[in-house]
Amino acid sequence: MLKKAGAKPAFFVVVMKEKIFPTFVFLLFVYGVANAAPSGGQTTVSASGRQAFSLPAANLTPLQRLDFSVGNSFFRNPWVIAPSSTTARDGLGPLFNTNGCQNCHIKDGRGHPREAGEQNAVSMLVRLSVAGTTDPEQLQREGVIPHPVYGGQLQDMAIPSVPAEAEIFIDYQDKEVRFADGRTLQLREPHLRLENFGYGAPGPDLLTSVRIAPQMIGLGLIQAIPEADILAEQQRQAEQGMVSGRPNQVWDIARQQTVIGRFGWKAGQPTLMQQNSAAFSGDMGLTSYLFHQTDCTPAQQACLAAPNGGDQEVSDNILSHVEFYTAHLGVPARRNTHDPVVQQGEKLFAEMGCAWCHKPQQRTASIADLSLANQVFYPYSDLLLHDMGEGLADHRPEFDASGSEWRTPPLWGLGLVDEVAGGKAFFLHDGRARSIEEAILWHGGEAQAARDRYLRADRDSRQSLLKFLESL
Repeated sequence: MLKKAGAKPAFFVVVMKEKIFPTFVFLLFVYGVANAAPSGGQTTVSASGRQAFSLPAANLTPLQRLDFSVGNSFFRNPWVIAPSSTTARDGLGPLFNTNGCQNCHIKDGRGHPREAGEQNAVSMLVRLSVAGTTDPEQLQREGVIPHPVYGGQLQDMAIPSVPAEAEIFIDYQDKEVRFADGRTLQLREPHLRLENFGYGAPGPDLLTSVRIAPQMIGLGLIQAIPEADILAEQQRQAEQGMVSGRPNQVWDIARQQTVIGRFGWKAGQPTLMQQNSAAFSGDMGLTSYLFHQTDCTPAQQACLAAPNGGDQEVSDNILSHVEFYTAHLGVPARRNTHDPVVQQGEKLFAEMGCAWCHKPQQRTASIADLSLANQVFYPYSDLLLHDMGEGLADHRPEFDASGSEWRTPPLWGLGLVDEVAGGKAFFLHDGRARSIEEAILWHGGEAQAARDRYLRADRDSRQSLLKFLESL
């Protein structure tokens, strides 16, 4: 079933017996075929190459494009150590992971795990916490209990005279997967190794989670999805019984209340403003009106004694421009949508059960920002948490998300990740997957059935599905 661009999807139930698993008849919920509909609604851009994720939304006015450019400059340019003549960008550290947003979100795309020869992890980070519920109020506000010495994020860089917290390494163990037709594929299972702790051994209770930076496109659209739609999708999934997604419930600092989380690998942040401010704080050691205290812990005296850039190192003006920039990066249009192989892959995407979590269509509310209001777009995500099984578990809860739950990541732009990354694409929360196919094969838990259908599919069907995903 083909649809006109911008049209609402047809929702219907199909009873079918699929050749991939002919032993039972199942109910398949079909969302409707997005086909050539604009991926980002009116924000959609025609883009390819390394700059594909860095273009302004197509429907911005000339004045908005100027605001976008200003925000881009603050997102792209490095911050420096205080005191400095560059007062608008000083205050870096004392502890940090990088000195600029673009160093993590490379070309507004994804980061990568630390590789041999790199001095630091740079575009990946390690979340930290300790187990326990000894402080319910802190759990409500922060979602975790930070480590008493090393805090909630490991920072492997520091300004002169301040010890960095530790050095981050990733080791890999091969894991073979066999397809029903006899083909095999080697996955790599990551193992985090931390060495050279700057403030003493962390102890046995340390919980860790490796994260690479996600791509930046379409974030303003995601922020504008009505909360009622997210909750309705949770209810629909509960009634269908195929999967059981649920929203994360997180703390909104500005509103001082618990709301639905939308951003981050576990949907741990509610708004772009808070997501950006948290990154300024944790990744670069910069304070703002939302995160006004230094990231140094009481045990890190050298950090506490180091110079800083003042009470609010990131001004409200800078935060506002960075928020505008991150909210208005254009979503690249799909490619090769008329290719019969791609169209067959789109049907298989639904038939295998991928669309149960990677919901194709969303819409935005009527909001003041007219460039994002009342848009129909195709992120391929329900924004809900799903249990992805032991293979992907980090065993570190975050707010309501368990150690094996992750937010369904949007798939738009998937086929351009390799181009944007200059031929070094990595997928999943920790970058373990070196290809889209490897990412599929790591799916477990609620996605185990879909993954097993992929394993049982013939070669042509698998290639069709991959061609569809590469068209997004």
